[in-house]
Amino acid sequence: MSGIHRIETSLGPVQAAFDADGAVIYLGFADHEFRMPLLRKLARLGPVPRPDATGVGRLREQLEAYAAGQRKAFDVPLRLHGSPFEQRVWAGLQRIPFGETRSYGQLAAELGDPHLSRAVGRANGANPVSILVPCHRVIGASGSLTGYAGGLAMKERLLALEGALSPVLHPVGSR
Repeated sequence: MSGIHRIETSLGPVQAAFDADGAVIYLGFADHEFRMPLLRKLARLGPVPRPDATGVGRLREQLEAYAAGQRKAFDVPLRLHGSPFEQRVWAGLQRIPFGETRSYGQLAAELGDPHLSRAVGRANGANPVSILVPCHRVIGASGSLTGYAGGLAMKERLLALEGALSPVLHPVGSR
């Protein structure tokens, strides 16, 4: 896809794609898992234009401010493409406050059915916009860190940056 742009950040290199209106449609970690199935899904939407320098700069600025602990929310425009259920899950992810986590079951319960935790996990894994749609804030029911497209070390780093690591994740004295 010609419209994928590599952005160097203090979190590491990321790859982003924007739609014709400048909304972010993809954000992922460049040095971990290049999410080809997700990118193929986005490619079916039509050509992804080369991103405009202003949009790339704004995204980079906000990611840097977040990494420096100076930003808790993002206001870059997003356009998320997914099923109605995925859209509900991604909206739920965006309601998890900075510095907090939810288990898959808690998020499923917030969406109306605590028995949908596996479906929530699948939708979480299909999130096309890492960090901005904070799928890293979803953890296992036991408080353990579970899968993340950027890798568990990055998930731990993001949660630590937000002050969201609990004593269950790190026993007293291990910080």
